[in-house]
Amino acid sequence: MNANHAWPQIVAVANQKGGVGKTTTAVNLSCTLALRGKKVLVVDSDPQGNASSGVGIRPGKSDRHLYQVLCGNKQIDEAIFPTETSNLFILPATIDLVAAELELTNEENRETFTKKALSNLGSPFDFVIIDCPPSLGLLTINALTAAHAVLIPMQCEYFAMEGLAQLINTVRSVKKAFNPDLYICGLLLTMFDTRNKLSHQVSSEISRHFGDQVFKTIIPRNVRLSECPSHGQTIVAYDPKSTGAAAYTALASEFLSKQR
Repeated sequence: MNANHAWPQIVAVANQKGGVGKTTTAVNLSCTLALRGKKVLVVDSDPQGNASSGVGIRPGKSDRHLYQVLCGNKQIDEAIFPTETSNLFILPATIDLVAAELELTNEENRETFTKKALSNLGSPFDFVIIDCPPSLGLLTINALTAAHAVLIPMQCEYFAMEGLAQLINTVRSVKKAFNPDLYICGLLLTMFDTRNKLSHQVSSEISRHFGDQVFKTIIPRNVRLSECPSHGQTIVAYDPKSTGAAAYTALASEFLSKQR
């Protein structure tokens, strides 16, 4: 662990392409870290709120969610919910976050609102995992400005590399302008189909380009992984014997070994 990094370690899970396993990774990596005794906060920064419902929290009419925190109407500690997994907590999102992106646009230091909110955490966490929206808009810029590291999930399909250069350029821009310590902690291959020749080709191509930056753990295409969010459960709670659960458990070990 780099002595320059204060606790908690803040990791943004980002990819502007939708449907690449971003929320699945944010939720299930957080869960498997929590099961290893780490205290983890998931910050749902996506107006769709999928990470929130994925751990069984639907804020509904509650005014305890990220939008209220960013607007200064709630302290961050007031908006955090425990989940059914011990050590795992969520700061949920609602569709109101769409308005936040518009409202913050004209604010001074608009890139730092998430960072300021997290700096007011009263409770000690080991990790804060931010689930970013599938865009490179202001909410994602806020997450990257607040984070120590970025984890990039990538689907093992034909267009996997498309948009990656743009995301990496955005990370570099944020690093230069707002967050000099930001680094990419890894690219994670998701939805890998062992029977599909293309999956193997994409995996080889990404590994050739990015070498050690690619996690050795690969997340398989797994029906149980796609089913569990509709039940408001993590994969470990929904089907602990599934290949998806085994993959995210392995990812937690590798992720911890990569921490600076």
